[in-house]
Amino acid sequence: QVQLVESGGGLVQAGGSLRLACAASGRTFSTHTMGWFRQAPGTEREFIATISWTGTTVYYTDSVKGRFTISRDNAKKTVYLQMNSLKPEDTAVYYCAAGFPRTWSLAADYNYWGQGTQVTVSS
Repeated sequence: QVQLVESGGGLVQAGGSLRLACAASGRTFSTHTMGWFRQAPGTEREFIATISWTGTTVYYTDSVKGRFTISRDNAKKTVYLQMNSLKPEDTAVYYCAAGFPRTWSLAADYNYWGQGTQVTVSS
């Protein structure tokens, strides 16, 4: 079992930065692939980024490449999402997820989810 708690969301102006953190509990955190997703009102949950359990492999959706960076610290059982050059269209609830996904961008392939943290980017 893995429990996830996100933090770091908030209100920021366009062009600004936020760093989200996802703290995990459970002894098997270090073996899980970790992902970040987001969901805006009236839309489906959208893949943002994922990182392998070793931290050596990462993938991003095209819309955040060059602006967002995913990282993890297995000793602290925490995964991070550094978000720079934020845009109003980045406004959403951001969720972290853990699992052993066959398809890294598919939300249904992740087993554990946090409660989400709101990110609002004003223009």
